[in-house]
Amino acid sequence: MAEAGTLRTAVDTAWSVFRATHSEVDASDSRRCLLERHLYAGWEVREGDAEEIASFGLAYLTRLPDDEC
Repeated sequence: MAEAGTLRTAVDTAWSVFRATHSEVDASDSRRCLLERHLYAGWEVREGDAEEIASFGLAYLTRLPDDEC
């Protein structure tokens, strides 16, 4: 599993980019929790791959249906 700091950076990056491109999404939107659960579920990556994990997180967020959040 990736180091906690790497995952935290990935979550923060993915969430920031997602909110920047979706101005209607509030900072406390439930999708952030879904993103965190998705990324913390067991990513096996190398140290320092926060950008790669963030890109997977963004892909996950864009696949979420709006009516389920």
